[in-house]
This record gives sequence, C-alpha cells and structure tokens, in this order.
Amino acid sequence: MPSEKARSFEKLKENDLYFLTEFFKVLGTPTRVRILLVLMEQDACVSDLADRLGLTQSAVSHQLSLLKANKLVRQRRDGKMIFYTLVDDHVRMVIEKGTEHVLLR
Repeated sequence: MPSEKARSFEKLKENDLYFLTEFFKVLGTPTRVRILLVLMEQDACVSDLADRLGLTQSAVSHQLSLLKANKLVRQRRDGKMIFYTLVDDHVRMVIEKGTEHVLLR
C-alpha cells in the first residue's frame, strides 16, 4: 500500500510538474547554490555576497534576481541597504537534504 506521501505525489498536475522542474533548474548552477548556502548562514546584501563569493556585484545581482523571481529568496530594506534572505525553511531543507545526499555518496 502506498504511503501518504506517495499518494500526495499522485495529486501533482502537469502544471505542478512544470513548476517543480523549474524549481530544480534554478538550483542548476553552482553560483546560485553558493549564494543560497551563504544566505542559510545570514542575511546579506549584494556587496557582501560579492565579496564573500569572489564575484562581481553585477553577477550576484543577476543571480539574485533569478532566485527572487523563482521565490527562493526575498529582500528586505534596512535604511538604504537591501538585504536578501531565504524565503522560508523549505529552501533551507532542500539545500540541506541535497548536501546530505552528495556527502553520503
């Protein structure tokens, strides 16, 4: 007998599968994953991310806009500064589980 989780997967419609595929495509570059790993530790602005990752601010901004458009990060303003953070714990969980999977191989 299928588990309750397996039965919930049966409810996925074609459109849901498209969005799920797009979600994993967004995680398809090391730069975006590196940004998410930093944001798992703390909120950060573009310049902090660029310095920490050894990238240009332009490159970081571009990747953040893709992550934001796909609802993996959000921004908050603190005075003149804009800080980025993970949208929710689901993003953290996906990265943590993926990391566990890779390290256990």
